[in-house]
Amino acid sequence: MSFNWNTEIKILYARRPEMAEHSKKIMIVGAGIAGLCTGVYARKCGFDVEIVEMGNSSGGLAMSWQRQGYTFETCIYWLLGSNPTSPYYSLWKEVFDIQKINFIDSEEIAHIETEDGLRLVIKRNIDEMEHELLRIAPEDRAAITRVAQGIRKIMNCELPLTSGGPLTNLIGLLRMIPYLPEIRFWSKMTTEQLGNRFKHPLLRHFFGGNESPQMSAATRIFSLAWMCNRDAGYPIGGSQALIKLIEQNFRDLGGKILFNAKVDRILVENDKAVGVRLSDQSEIRGDWVVSAADGHATLFEWVPDRYRDEKAEKPYRNLPVFPSYLQVSLGVKRDLRQEPAYLTRILNTPLKLDPGSELKELSIRFFHFDPTFAPAGKTAVTCFLPTYNYDYWVNLHKTDPASYADRKQEVASKVRNARTKTSGY
Repeated sequence: MSFNWNTEIKILYARRPEMAEHSKKIMIVGAGIAGLCTGVYARKCGFDVEIVEMGNSSGGLAMSWQRQGYTFETCIYWLLGSNPTSPYYSLWKEVFDIQKINFIDSEEIAHIETEDGLRLVIKRNIDEMEHELLRIAPEDRAAITRVAQGIRKIMNCELPLTSGGPLTNLIGLLRMIPYLPEIRFWSKMTTEQLGNRFKHPLLRHFFGGNESPQMSAATRIFSLAWMCNRDAGYPIGGSQALIKLIEQNFRDLGGKILFNAKVDRILVENDKAVGVRLSDQSEIRGDWVVSAADGHATLFEWVPDRYRDEKAEKPYRNLPVFPSYLQVSLGVKRDLRQEPAYLTRILNTPLKLDPGSELKELSIRFFHFDPTFAPAGKTAVTCFLPTYNYDYWVNLHKTDPASYADRKQEVASKVRNARTKTSGY
């Protein structure tokens, strides 16, 4: 038995869009974006499709929730493919009606400030961005010019799409050739190394990766290029606006979703995945099983050990793990349009989050740009707090719920106090 983690459903659909309905059934684990999109393509290919989802709604990590008239987003900052001229826009149109989404591109990508009044604004226009960076940090002219050069170069580069036939894919790869030296240059550098090219503390902070310093610098350059191309806009309504449209399309095509269905095991017979067993011990059968859920759970909990090889295990043993996070969500009874949409505030005194986590900055989002997130004259605000002690919060929740609730309130108060020093909300 072998697991092919790269589903070929999309390519199959591209070649045979008019396939007749047949009896083959695909089971999909997880109703996040990956699972829903896989389901859409599978239904367009004529397969019977059922998605099992352990939560009570679709979305997975692309989630938000409502409380007392406010909506609090936990996922999406921007969506690649928001520009109607982009090839990624066309890809999204294959799985849902993206024309129903209104996108906005704020003029500022990021706003960084210190408690001592030092401030950096990253503009969405590349010329304005370069001018502003040179104005505040003339000592970093060489590094700024090189980054701006890289962004401009990547802005003209379209990553090849793999949904066409062999000839289309080959043409896409050939078009990449002029950009390969630039991509290679940034790919060999980490964001930490990129940040170290700057002398100015805020530029070093912005480009340095912050909580993920070992990521490739290419990720930072590409994301800035997409934003400057206005192909990475924010969808009004947040992540759930996208999810509901994809889910509706999947259902309209005849797909089925079973919620509150936690997978306990992927069933294997004669070296073939034939279905799933749920936590209530019920079983659902299918001809194929696609896991669009957590990779670690899939490999280490759901499939028999004999199908896990060295190549599959190595990334989980060797690659650094991203931190977990807490999110403070605030419904503010004020219109906070004077605040930047996305603010990073560097603290003079680190915020002690838990044993093992001291934060030197706060990342705050003011959702005044999304009118669906708060009543008129009010603002939804969220603050993202990385924690390097996940076990502390899990164990506290299990063993002492009252202390867990108190600690959450304590963290929320620290966030409010850190920001009110200057803004007054």
